Amino acid sequence: METIRGVPPATTLTWTLLTAIAPIAWGSTYFVTREFLPADAPVWGAVIRALPAGVLLFGVRPRRPRGSWWWRSLVLGALNMGAFFALVYLAAQLLPTSVASTIMATSPIVLMLFAWGLLAQRPTLLPLIGAALGILGVAIMLATGTASVNPLGVAASVGALTMSSLGYVLSTRWSTPDLDVLATTAWQLIAGGIMLVPVALLVEGAPPAIDGPALAGFAYISIVGTALAFVVWFGGLRRLDAATVGLIGLLNPVTGVLLGTAIAGELLTLQQGLGLGIVAAGILLGQPVVRRWAARRSLQAPVPEALEGAALRHSKAVPEALEGGP
Repeated sequence: METIRGVPPATTLTWTLLTAIAPIAWGSTYFVTREFLPADAPVWGAVIRALPAGVLLFGVRPRRPRGSWWWRSLVLGALNMGAFFALVYLAAQLLPTSVASTIMATSPIVLMLFAWGLLAQRPTLLPLIGAALGILGVAIMLATGTASVNPLGVAASVGALTMSSLGYVLSTRWSTPDLDVLATTAWQLIAGGIMLVPVALLVEGAPPAIDGPALAGFAYISIVGTALAFVVWFGGLRRLDAATVGLIGLLNPVTGVLLGTAIAGELLTLQQGLGLGIVAAGILLGQPVVRRWAARRSLQAPVPEALEGAALRHSKAVPEALEGGP
């Protein structure tokens, strides 16, 4: 049977489901951040999110970087955690959620392009169609018609998705079978968190006061939305192709909308339902099981009668030509 990056179909399905935990957890952080965390300290919020998660994972797998992984951890920590968290917070401050989420929905295409250039994973038709449907679905799901666009916010969103996509692909390019995903994720989180500390001191001053609900919110975001989410995300990147992982990431805005409906009491409109359906179709189109099914269907497709007749005439003509040779 066909494999994805050498992973058997059954294992591919397992890792697809595990990887989906990451964007679902990230989607839930919108609600937690809005309801429980201080709104005036986004950079400190990123520090408190990253550093405890990194220390926790390092405690579980206490291994120090070796050789080139010292500088690689700094690069990946900046791309995947530090600069990414800061730019996402900046975009959230300058752009409506609908605009920021629609821009971030283009990340599957950016991820595929980086994977094509750095990993030689040529994007195929179904994932590209799925990515286009995902962008369309997110735009429909979150469009309000009254959103203003701040150019700096757009630049921050584009920078965030470009940096993170590059970081995800580089983490795959640099990974080896003997490299522990818990350890490498811990190094990146610690490096990214440390990089943000001077930025937080310069921009926001002293850390914010944290009450009980905020402490619980930070604990959830750090443990579930960061430590667990990035471990399964990087694990998925090692075992699945970029197209599959990128499209799974579209579950992020979907989760935000569904949680707003289920927990915050927001009404799910017909427009949002249509957008959710289109996003779901886009995600499914890029999954390995659908691509395997499409490949089998193409192999089993009947040969058109005209082609079949031409092939039959050709098979008869060859022996006759040989018999009447020179």
